[in-house]
Amino acid sequence: MIDECLREDHPTMKYDRAATTTDAPPGLSRRTLVGIAAAAVCGSALPLGADAIAYQPPPNPLANGRPQPSARRFRSKSVDAAVARMHRILDRPGTARRLATLFDNCYPNTLDTTVSVDTIGGRPDTFVITGDIDAMWLRDSAAQVEPYLRFAAQDAPLRQLIAGVVNRQTRCILIDPYANAFNRGPTGSPWASDKTEMKPELHERKFEVDSLCYAVRLAYAFWKATDDVGCFDADWRRASHVIVDTLSVMQRKSGLGPYRFQRVTDRAHDTAPNDGYGAPTRPIGLIASLFRPSDDACIFPFLIPSNMMAVVALRQLAEMHQTIAGDAAFAASTRAFADEVDAAIKVHAIVDHPRHGRVYAFEVDGFGSRLLMDDANAPSLIAAPYLGYCNADDGVYRNTRAMLLSPDNPWYYSGSAADGIGSLHTATGYIWPLAIIMRGLTSTDEVEIETTLRHLIATDGGTGFMHESFDKDDPTRFSRPWFAWANSLFGALVLKIMDEHPTVLRRL
Repeated sequence: MIDECLREDHPTMKYDRAATTTDAPPGLSRRTLVGIAAAAVCGSALPLGADAIAYQPPPNPLANGRPQPSARRFRSKSVDAAVARMHRILDRPGTARRLATLFDNCYPNTLDTTVSVDTIGGRPDTFVITGDIDAMWLRDSAAQVEPYLRFAAQDAPLRQLIAGVVNRQTRCILIDPYANAFNRGPTGSPWASDKTEMKPELHERKFEVDSLCYAVRLAYAFWKATDDVGCFDADWRRASHVIVDTLSVMQRKSGLGPYRFQRVTDRAHDTAPNDGYGAPTRPIGLIASLFRPSDDACIFPFLIPSNMMAVVALRQLAEMHQTIAGDAAFAASTRAFADEVDAAIKVHAIVDHPRHGRVYAFEVDGFGSRLLMDDANAPSLIAAPYLGYCNADDGVYRNTRAMLLSPDNPWYYSGSAADGIGSLHTATGYIWPLAIIMRGLTSTDEVEIETTLRHLIATDGGTGFMHESFDKDDPTRFSRPWFAWANSLFGALVLKIMDEHPTVLRRL
């Protein structure tokens, strides 16, 4: 698996087989393993946090970093045309041309480097790795291909590729709805010793509510973008019922349910307390998520951003089953489920902050405990409008946003390179480009949008790509040189700015 992580054709690293290993021992994460391998290749020590690597920028940081056409895993005429158009729009020296190069590298990165397109039983099948980890996360894979949906109606090969992702996710959910990441086949996992019901098809089995929600989000967006219903067969309908049943079980109204997870590790946030069931909860209508979308353990299992996403996903699923499957009864019960979760958010997750007024909590437990923060990954509280849960001008959301983009959020960092939200998942003081991108995607203020874009342009570490995180004062120190989700989402932000705020691009 690590053999794929730092391939010879990767634009920022040279692969050295002697510097890598294929197995992660207990207590050493795959991300740490990749960081150590990359640091060894660079001839440098691993600085600061376990996920950070030192990186020496290439001599010409403006050089195009895309693989050569013959080395690309998938080529889309529509995506290549979008890249060419962006070059024409930004064809002037300085920051604009640098943005053009970043867009050229980043926007097609998922297609260039992470997809494997095939068929199973005559139906499209697409396996999508995250980048430097050779496994398919339900969340990441959906988010990686979503930015291409704008072209899917007119681009038949691209439409088939995305249909293949929907089909693969359906099969994954039917294998195990509690798993977050899957292998290409029944190959086993370095986490096979985790104390949970591992199967050989699973890469990791951390239950994260958003994993199921992202599968619904992609299927719904694909349907709306293309009117193609070929994915929505009997298996998809069965997987839909599994999704709803699993989320219902995790409301824990009738006990803790069947899912539990423990790992032998020296990282407390890589395992669940309370004999693997997570912290205690009181049944209040919310859905328990033992892990965040960062793959880190929740402190209080009712993770509000994921419950917000569940409200939206359940309503989307209801609409699809009403319209496509003609199943009015399932649609009605699914809508009622969404309404129940939404009502519980409004009762239990909106709390008083001493400086910011009424805000959304990040996690609650049903006993009155709440955690006020945000994490860099998505779903996040910042991402609520992006998820479709609320409008950007909603009063509680605006108060929450002000809290999260301030020192009142313990994971908010301000440095000489940029300011933004970091995560328990990475080193202290490291900001995530995903969080900066999400800030731009959910902003209605052109000054803020331009600031986020300039921060992203300035913090690629000289590589021409986005990363998982970077040092707030030195963006040449970053984690994960090949993180396709951040690259794709950066491309989506640039396209949104081009569509809705073209003056921002003209000011660069």
